[in-house]
Amino acid sequence: MNSTRILVTGAAGFIGFHLSKRLLESGHQVIGLDNLNDYYEVGLKESRLTILKGFSGFTFHRADLENKEAIDSLFSTSGFEYVINLAAQAGVRHSITHPYVYLESNIHGFLNILEACRNNPVKHLIYASSSSVYGANKKMPFSVHDNVDHPLALYAVSKKTNELMAHAYSNLYSIPTTGLRFFSAYGTYGRPDMALFIFTKSILAGEPINVYNHGKMRRDFTYIDDLVESIVRLLPKVAVPNPDWNGLTPDPSSSFAPYRIYNIGNNSTVELIRYIEIIEEKLGRKAIKNLLPMQEGDVPDALADVEDLQRETDFKPATPIEVGVGKFIDWYLDYYKVKL
Repeated sequence: MNSTRILVTGAAGFIGFHLSKRLLESGHQVIGLDNLNDYYEVGLKESRLTILKGFSGFTFHRADLENKEAIDSLFSTSGFEYVINLAAQAGVRHSITHPYVYLESNIHGFLNILEACRNNPVKHLIYASSSSVYGANKKMPFSVHDNVDHPLALYAVSKKTNELMAHAYSNLYSIPTTGLRFFSAYGTYGRPDMALFIFTKSILAGEPINVYNHGKMRRDFTYIDDLVESIVRLLPKVAVPNPDWNGLTPDPSSSFAPYRIYNIGNNSTVELIRYIEIIEEKLGRKAIKNLLPMQEGDVPDALADVEDLQRETDFKPATPIEVGVGKFIDWYLDYYKVKL
């Protein structure tokens, strides 16, 4: 890809920041959009933005996805070639206690993006889905070719809804859409509501950490650099109709319309207890563990089948958990000026 104009929504967020930085370093023009909400510390989002604003090719707009007038105005005046929608209300547990936020941001907001793409055609719309859509599925590894009809929390419902909405617009208006099901993303400048951040902060403070399902959960942890590399490689791989798609035996990952779904994961699992041990090793301190039963809306295991991603991009996430956790802790200690 030559230098192009790319809209990244959620640009001040964890994934949006890293992706925007990578695109800017590659010479692209990035128009970042974010509402800088206070779901977690705004200062961290502002720190990410400060780095992005150091690039001449970066322009920032503060707005809500739900603000149709603002989204329409941005699209009509900016001439985007590609759109990467990462803005969303995050958090499985938060969706249980604050359900209406997910309808407004994740569904209403995404509708505004789809409508804007319909009225201002783009080459490719990529959007964030989530591994949580697999819900009650037990077949491992989780495959994009399997149905995902039993979500366990409203967050997963909102992401599955995004996939359905994207398909409808791909069908009706030939908008090429690609949904990415992210698996347990982690890394530098990560979100404070995620396990790695919470565990690191609590262990350093000598405070207990909540270990759900007694640590017997397995996750497919995906380092942020691998996740970004996957998106960058998929961006020019514009979704096209699958000529072999058959409505009698429908493949959920593709369509007669220009629509695709991919898993973005490491294709390997780490047990939660081992994850905590790695953090302890990197910090040189032991965690005080508060062993608890499984949380509502959670799943015991998650493992990504990434064959489709590898076939399409010739790339497979592979950063070892020890390396990724080490990079995060080095960043955390430096960012928060903590001395061991």
